[in-house]
Amino acid sequence: MAPEKGDLKAVERLNEGFKTIKAEIGKVIIGQEKVIEQLLIAILARGHCLFVGVPGLAKTLLVSTLAKTLDLKFSRIQFTPDLMPSDITGTELIEENRATGGREFRFVKGPIFANIVLADEINRTPPKTQSALLQAMQEYEVTAAGQTNKLAMPFFVLATQNPIEQEGTYPLPEAQLDRFMFNIYVDYPSEAEENEIVRTTTSAFKSEVGVVMKADEILSLQDLVRRVPVADTVIAYAVRLARATRPVEGSPEYIKNWVSWGAGPRASQYMVLGAKTRAILYGRPTPSIEDIREVARPVLRHRIVTSFSAEAEGVGTLDVVDKLLGDVEE
Repeated sequence: MAPEKGDLKAVERLNEGFKTIKAEIGKVIIGQEKVIEQLLIAILARGHCLFVGVPGLAKTLLVSTLAKTLDLKFSRIQFTPDLMPSDITGTELIEENRATGGREFRFVKGPIFANIVLADEINRTPPKTQSALLQAMQEYEVTAAGQTNKLAMPFFVLATQNPIEQEGTYPLPEAQLDRFMFNIYVDYPSEAEENEIVRTTTSAFKSEVGVVMKADEILSLQDLVRRVPVADTVIAYAVRLARATRPVEGSPEYIKNWVSWGAGPRASQYMVLGAKTRAILYGRPTPSIEDIREVARPVLRHRIVTSFSAEAEGVGTLDVVDKLLGDVEE
């Protein structure tokens, strides 16, 4: 099925918009191009992201800057051990009705009612509070005090996790990890980038970020992603890659040794969606196997549970993914 002319024009416009967004974010954030690309892919594919990186790498600044370029409502929730579910979803207050003199309940919306929600250090809060995000992430609605409230679209949860400090944390269960499309690893900047960061952040100069897209345009681009045609060979490669992570009969010996649980079908869905989005961001009407390979790491990194043998040998999930990318036939 060939893409329509209107869709092709939208792909061209998106490619231009992608370059402009990167340029606008570049006024504030030095480097991190791969991270910015993966963030935009997740937003346009209607996915959520889990950011893993040590403190001080401008994760919060990156997200708030992106929200400005897309003219979206941004909300930040600092997760702490004493955070309650109502602190996220909202709470009911008793108010006096001046007209009748009676008292009535009024629901005050919590910080979840935004377009981009930054869940800072999500593993610092107990599972009961973590699960308050689950319904919102999956169903785009919040149930509080017996009432179901729809969230404004687009809606996107970005959670951060500190990989070093594990004392007093509550690791995210696999079921919740699976709801994140991407697990994005934020690495240290290069020496040249760090020089530039220090130079710009210690001066009096302040850069203003311009709006590149608005909510309604993002929603139409999310629909466009779903209409992007994709070859059966590309889908088959994504499925083979996801299935190869599972330690079952016929799996490679190293998968049986290193992996306790492999990725589920959601992994291949997200790889195909990510590949479609990446293709149109770069102005191509249909994705290739190379696009699948580019999104495979952030999609699979948190969906593979390694075994004790892997830990003993110092093998991480990314090592498993990299080996599979070399072994699975295109």
